[in-house]
Amino acid sequence: MADTGNRTLRLLSLMQDRRHWAGSDLADRLGVSLRTLRRDVERLRDLGYPVEAGPGVGGGYRLAPGASLPPLVLDDEEAVALTVGLQAAAQAAVAGMAESSVRALAKIVPVLPPRLRRRVDALAAATAPVPWHGGETAVDPAVLTTVAQACRDTVRLSFDYTAASGERSERLVEPFRLVPLRRRWYLVAYDTGRGDWRSFRLDRLTGPHATGARFAPRRLPAGDAVAFVQAGLGARPGTPVTALVAAPAEDVRRRIGRWATVTDDGAGGSRVSMESDALEWALFALGAAEADFTVVEPPELVERARAWGERFVRAAGRPVLPEHPSPAVSPRAAAGAGSGRDPGAEVVAPAEVRPASRRSPAGPARPAPGPGS
Repeated sequence: MADTGNRTLRLLSLMQDRRHWAGSDLADRLGVSLRTLRRDVERLRDLGYPVEAGPGVGGGYRLAPGASLPPLVLDDEEAVALTVGLQAAAQAAVAGMAESSVRALAKIVPVLPPRLRRRVDALAAATAPVPWHGGETAVDPAVLTTVAQACRDTVRLSFDYTAASGERSERLVEPFRLVPLRRRWYLVAYDTGRGDWRSFRLDRLTGPHATGARFAPRRLPAGDAVAFVQAGLGARPGTPVTALVAAPAEDVRRRIGRWATVTDDGAGGSRVSMESDALEWALFALGAAEADFTVVEPPELVERARAWGERFVRAAGRPVLPEHPSPAVSPRAAAGAGSGRDPGAEVVAPAEVRPASRRSPAGPARPAPGPGS
């Protein structure tokens, strides 16, 4: 009985990993006969999983959307919350999380009942994600999910693509792998129109549609999808950044662990390591640790830290302009009064700056790591 239960769970896992399975392939993976496989499929149906069977002796099976969510120990509210959360995580520069989130989305979205899909779409449309990655164009979660499912199911994908030059074109590809690199998503695929391998930025890709035409996976010449994208971009590794932070590793990891590797330095503080091709971003990440830090490498980061520090000190010494000036005095007059500035000149009010609760140690900081761009 235990073997039967374990095999049923294994069958469910396999069916969630691929959109369609030939009966013979499933039986081989489970090490059972086709007759036993049919009994296991019926057991899944009895448990509430909507398994559809194809016609014919060599037909196949797929896990279809159902009238209700299959018993995944999730109620409707939890399923919606999980899906929306995964969509947000898939767009974030969370080390080790974005790719996993997309794989999970590719599993859960196909089995969501239509009523839950509508709720997820409504929430996604009404939510404005706050990017941590400094201005890159966000990828539509629906695009991510559609492309991920096409990769998983080995079905051809069509879409419109806008090149860096602004030229638009229609593409038909055999999707191979999604690659999160330097806070962007790339699709590695075989372009049937060009007869060659290509990488596509997902934020430039619109209207993806799985054609339903299956294909036999090709062998990527480069072997590794990440290396293929890097080669196409002429990408170089980011600059290694290392810093010592005067705070426990657990606290630092909670604040900036999404961008860096944080370890205990053995003296009650933390050692932070990351790679970045934008040193300004490295400083931003280190500042988000909310503790004093010392740059270990690279030396250039020390100069950047000094320049930032001087600007912040100057900003902290300036008076904060009122958010709502008195009605009797116009914003321009209020800003120009007593400053020798022409009251009619345009004035841009500086953002409010609150004094830091901690003082930075004297002397330059030492280099620190930063997430890639």
